[in-house]
Amino acid sequence: MPIARSRLTAQGQISVPSDVRRKLGVGPGSVLEWDEDGDKIIVRRAGRFSFEDIQRALFPKGPPKPRTLRDLKEGIRRHIKERYARR
Repeated sequence: MPIARSRLTAQGQISVPSDVRRKLGVGPGSVLEWDEDGDKIIVRRAGRFSFEDIQRALFPKGPPKPRTLRDLKEGIRRHIKERYARR
């Protein structure tokens, strides 16, 4: 049973029902991804950052390279501390 229904306009546009917007956590300007899974189409909120974006933020020096879990956790701690520390 579907959770909501939308009607397609002549220009190929749809309105995303408010229940679906709330569930996805999207609003004006949000980007949605459409993916195919066999005979189904899946719509989801697009990720805002790629893995490379996150790695560049955590480890700005040098090209991306394999890191251990400990390295990643330490990078996240350092990034949060630098960004949100009271000055």
